[in-house]
Parts: sequence; structure tokens; C-alpha cells
Amino acid sequence: LLQLEQTSKSIDSSAHMITTARVPADKPVRIAFSLNDSPDDASSENFPLAFPELDQQLQPLPPCSDSKESMQVYKQHCKIAEEYHEVKKEIALLEERKKELIARLEQVEKESMDAAQLAKEYAELTEENRTLKLAQTQCIEQLEKLRIQYQKRQGSS
Repeated sequence: LLQLEQTSKSIDSSAHMITTARVPADKPVRIAFSLNDSPDDASSENFPLAFPELDQQLQPLPPCSDSKESMQVYKQHCKIAEEYHEVKKEIALLEERKKELIARLEQVEKESMDAAQLAKEYAELTEENRTLKLAQTQCIEQLEKLRIQYQKRQGSS
């Protein structure tokens, strides 16, 4: 209560403080607004009476037409509802972008794993090729020795 009183005192005298009971008591939500932030000649027809994209409990209630304060609160609520709608659209776009980035990251990781697998396979094949060339060289040397021995036997007989 003391914090609420201090907060109220720090807000301009033309502003009002609204608290809501829809949140837990340990975390109150306070919305500050000024009654002087919109021109007096703006009428309630400038704002839609319903916001179909909002939940029922978030819908602005129609103002009391003979109360200037009620009209101002209604206008402020409509502005907040519009901002809320824009933020929801932005969140949806950002979530879509997040999905795209995750898919791209997964593709890059898959390609990286494929490249690592190919590099490993290349290294194995290179080693196998080196071993086969060494075996071929040894076989050629052995064949040459056998030819020399065969020729020596042919010459001595």
C-alpha cells in the first residue's frame, strides 16, 4: 500500500492509476495513463466498438457518453488494444522467422554432418589407396625377383 501511495504521488496529477485484480496479489499490474493525451474534439466514433481479435475480458467496454473521464478511459483502452494487436502480429512474425531460422540451422548442421562424413570417408579411401599402392609396389618387386630367379634357372639348365 505504501508503495502504491508513493507511485501515485510520483505520477502527474492529470494521470490516474488503475490496478487489476486478475493477477496474483503478489504481482499487481498497474497501468498509468493521462487524461490529457488526446484532443477533446475526438469522439468515440473514431474507435471501433469491438476488437474481435481480443479475448472477451480484454474488450474495451463502451464508454458512458456523458462522462469525459469515461470517454478518455475508453479511448486509452482502444489505443492499448490496438498496440496489443500490433505486438501480437509482431510476435507471430518473429515466431515464424524463428521457425525459418531453426529449419535453416538444422539444414546447415545436416550439411555439416554430411561434409564431415564425406571428409572421413575420403580420409579412409585415401589411406586404403596408399595401402593398395604399397601392396602393388611390393607385388611388382616380388614379381621382378621371381622373373630374375626364373631366368637364372633357365640359363643354368
